[in-house]
Amino acid sequence: MSNFIHFGIAEKMYSEEQNKITKLFKIQYPIIQGGMIWHSGWRLASAVSNCGGLGLIGAGSMYPDILRENIQKCKAATDKPFGVNVPMLYPNLEEIINIILEEGVKIVFTSAGNPKTYTETLKKEGLKVAHVVSSAKFALKCEEAGVDAVVAEGFEAGGHNGREETTTFCLIPNVRKHISTPLIAAGGIALGSQMKAAMILGADGVQIGSRFAATEEASAHHNWKHKITELREGDTQLTLKELAPVRLVKNKFFQDIDQLYETGRNVDHLKATLGRARAKRGMFEGDLEEGELEIGQVSSLIEEVLPVQKVFENLLKEFRATECPDF
Repeated sequence: MSNFIHFGIAEKMYSEEQNKITKLFKIQYPIIQGGMIWHSGWRLASAVSNCGGLGLIGAGSMYPDILRENIQKCKAATDKPFGVNVPMLYPNLEEIINIILEEGVKIVFTSAGNPKTYTETLKKEGLKVAHVVSSAKFALKCEEAGVDAVVAEGFEAGGHNGREETTTFCLIPNVRKHISTPLIAAGGIALGSQMKAAMILGADGVQIGSRFAATEEASAHHNWKHKITELREGDTQLTLKELAPVRLVKNKFFQDIDQLYETGRNVDHLKATLGRARAKRGMFEGDLEEGELEIGQVSSLIEEVLPVQKVFENLLKEFRATECPDF
């Protein structure tokens, strides 16, 4: 059990008996850490799980052998539930799924692909499966595919995003209206007050990325973590829509992409400028000018790099202190 103070009667949504997400994943709090590329290694995932949330290892930036190593180290670092996030547009997908099964992982979050591809296979092996979507239309497809939970992510989020550009506050109540499957809100959540707002709108829990990116346990470069704390409103923008929409910091690399748009949206030129390993160069190796820096709009609210436990303490304190005023 976590050392955090238990909530009172007004916060019963956090008890395993009352909350669909805590019951589904057997965790203490309905807080899921996003499986972010170049951030979400075993240290971050295990720290989140040890605090009572659900940590996710981000398979999208790992070769299969590195993923296996991270899973094994996470199992050694926590006896609490954790999972793996699998972006389905990446290579070696079948090998990654086999490693997850071989290592006995019990929870998988899939994204960027058809939820039908592996949901049935994983569930037959006893795993819980969640899938990330950006619209009510795809949330319904998830429900049809038999997922255990749906993550609805608004376009405030960092990294790869939906083409609909629907904000979280519009997305969550609309998805809630269309599905009965447990619902997790993502995109633009870094404070306990934002967590409560998402749950008032119909979410059963939240997935948080950017706030956990700027933690001591995240595997990203310290230059990048510090840069996150300096970002302000308007410092990120969705771009590369011709390839796959992604929210980036407006650094030199972003400006190079932006200049290409002034001369025409040539996909080949965009691919050539993007090149290979841009995200690794920026977020993992710390090149803040030529690297691809993915982060959400909520980064403007992140003022310091913190240990995961302090992030949890702040989230729960803010959640508890937030009240809706009468009028």
